[in-house]
Amino acid sequence: MAKASPVRESVTSINSDGSRNFLRPADVSGKFTLWRRLSGVALILFYILMPWVPINGYPAVFFDIANRRFHLFGYTLAAQDMWMAFFFITGLGFTLFLVTSLFGRLWCGWACPQTVFMEHVYRRIERLLEGDAIKQRKLDKRSWADPGKLIRRGVKYVLFAVVSLLITNIFLAYFVSVPQLWGYILDGPLEHWDSFLFIIVSTILLFLNFTWFREQLCIFICPYGRLQSALIDDDTLVIGYDDKRGEPRGPPKREGVGDCIGCNRCVQVCPTGIDIRQGLQIECIGCANCIDACNTVMDKLGREPGLIRYDSLNGFAGKRHKIIRPRLFAYLALLALGAGVMTFAASHLKPGSVSLVRMVGSPYVVDQNDVRNQFLIRLINKRNSPMSYTLTIESDAPGMSFAGFDQALELAPMEELQRPLVLMQERTAYKGETTVTLHFHGEPGNFELTKEVHFLGPDPRLIAPDPATE
Repeated sequence: MAKASPVRESVTSINSDGSRNFLRPADVSGKFTLWRRLSGVALILFYILMPWVPINGYPAVFFDIANRRFHLFGYTLAAQDMWMAFFFITGLGFTLFLVTSLFGRLWCGWACPQTVFMEHVYRRIERLLEGDAIKQRKLDKRSWADPGKLIRRGVKYVLFAVVSLLITNIFLAYFVSVPQLWGYILDGPLEHWDSFLFIIVSTILLFLNFTWFREQLCIFICPYGRLQSALIDDDTLVIGYDDKRGEPRGPPKREGVGDCIGCNRCVQVCPTGIDIRQGLQIECIGCANCIDACNTVMDKLGREPGLIRYDSLNGFAGKRHKIIRPRLFAYLALLALGAGVMTFAASHLKPGSVSLVRMVGSPYVVDQNDVRNQFLIRLINKRNSPMSYTLTIESDAPGMSFAGFDQALELAPMEELQRPLVLMQERTAYKGETTVTLHFHGEPGNFELTKEVHFLGPDPRLIAPDPATE
């Protein structure tokens, strides 16, 4: 049995018997709805275009996992630079904390992909095929044996599946690029079964989410909805109802009543099925549908808008609204610290990188002339243009030299090269283990990469003089 009206103690999308109650929010218009639609379209276009827009020869956003390269708006990071992602992700987190502390769930209602695609794509398709909220509820009650319901819902589900498939393919393009994705499609699913399986599973999950789960994701699964209660305070800008002005409710022409006429229009347009007049609730995603709906009613009655509006809890209580407060300084300090570290690190990133490991086997070799240590070096060119490396060594030990890197090594754009390197010290000059500094000089760019290695060998007392030299 469906609930008669929303209450704070339970979720409107679940009936009293535990069955699912599908919400059919009414459409709404107004300035906030207009701005949300414009921002939603912009975000969707951004999502679609980023794998297509080339910058420095690569898509604007391209996570090339296969080659361990990550291209972000013309800036290329190698796998060795991915430690910077920690500062980027934590920076986004602290930014979200700061925005939430100031503006409540602005992210949820205006920029979250769940809301953007649900409100501006899937629900648009639904209203186009099934009509407004009243017609949708009537269609819910009709039997599936009714051809009209079968056709409308069938076409809707087909379109939902197509849109989900497109969203998934675009997402995959962020990791394999559009040309390669098109090649996968032409090759057929058996040639690239792992990517094909990802697309199928992701499409099914998206389809189920936007067809059945919907607002339940925001209410029950998303951790941010729970976290917001710890991030907001009485001075946070939220959507609320001015009960001092609105109560008691009653017909427009009755004496002694407030501005709220009890039309329930704010409830009808809510995508999570709450009654904002009951106060701030965790299910509210801050979409502002109720504001536009109420302002439309107030305009028709010739009354001042803002009965439901953006304000702080202190503002609704008639108290002073403080913008600057201690928690903001804490969030700003953490954000500034992370941004400073990331900026410093980014400014010191080199256009290439070098790693060096000791060869498997004996740590050193002694022959008639030398003590040798063998290493494997890996050189990476992070640039979209050719570059070269030259090597010099520095050591306090006399008679130190190297082999395997006698001339400049040329690397193609984004190339990764591995090759052996042998460090040698003359046997007669060997006095024990020592440290050797390797300087890799890169051009163009005149940059240098430095590595220190420990040159190993036997106890010098155990090396007998070579009879041939006596």
